Amino acid sequence: MLSILIPIYKYNAFPLVLELVKQALSEKIEFEIICVDDASGSSLNQYNEKINSLNNSTFFSNAKNLGYSSNRNFLVSIAKFNNLLFIDGDSLIINDFFINAYLNMLSKEFDIVYGGRIHPNSISNPYKSLRWKYGKFREDKPANRRIKQKYKTLMFNNTLVNKSVFNLIKFDVITNKYGHDDTLFAYQANLAKLNISHIDNSVMHAGIDENDAFLKKTETALNNLKYISKHNLISSGFVKMLSIHEKLKRFKIDLILTMFYKQFKNKMKLNLISKHPSLKIFNLYRLSYFCYIYNKKT
Repeated sequence: MLSILIPIYKYNAFPLVLELVKQALSEKIEFEIICVDDASGSSLNQYNEKINSLNNSTFFSNAKNLGYSSNRNFLVSIAKFNNLLFIDGDSLIINDFFINAYLNMLSKEFDIVYGGRIHPNSISNPYKSLRWKYGKFREDKPANRRIKQKYKTLMFNNTLVNKSVFNLIKFDVITNKYGHDDTLFAYQANLAKLNISHIDNSVMHAGIDENDAFLKKTETALNNLKYISKHNLISSGFVKMLSIHEKLKRFKIDLILTMFYKQFKNKMKLNLISKHPSLKIFNLYRLSYFCYIYNKKT
């Protein structure tokens, strides 16, 4: 009845799977949980191996790294049920009726259901505060706000989809790196006019990156965004960064921001990797960095 698909990378997903098994057994449904580490070589996989001892649950590690998009496509290819529930491996279940909420959606007309993700109210490590602040104050949205832009707010960190619907689109493997794989899927869902439902059934994002790691991931994601934009894989109106960039180019302001990035990137980075990073500086860093890489000849 339900295939729960969990991509993992350098994280102990055993507590997540343990709770999912508990809830699925309580609901008395047919289910499977498939967890795949994407060849991280992490020592944490010694804990993930315990997943194999749980009911209807499997963990294994890929022999070679498939990448973000290919790994998700692979999980779908080996799932035996038509109802697919994607959950990121660094998530925590915070609702005793998490599985039940998705089961209730199976009787309704939908193509994709997104449950949402939230971040903790506080964080003990200040060197993780950039990712935490961005998640808490920029990303976390209840269903009644997400539904206003139902395609643009669709992500695959906590998402129910029918296999036949998924196979209409699949994840694009052109870049296959971190960042904007969800964006491309959501854009294709928009073009196909899929029926998207948003509900309040959030998971907690537990695997919060340290500031410097998150900054590097942000740069990788922006490079991916540049690639998909320059190859006309997405409309600039679908992504806020691309929309702003188009306006800046019109008045040559992107060139000013490119020069700004070159001169002040190190000062901005010092703030962003500190104990007290500023989201305003982060926004400026992202925008100026995107202008910089977009104007590079390579």
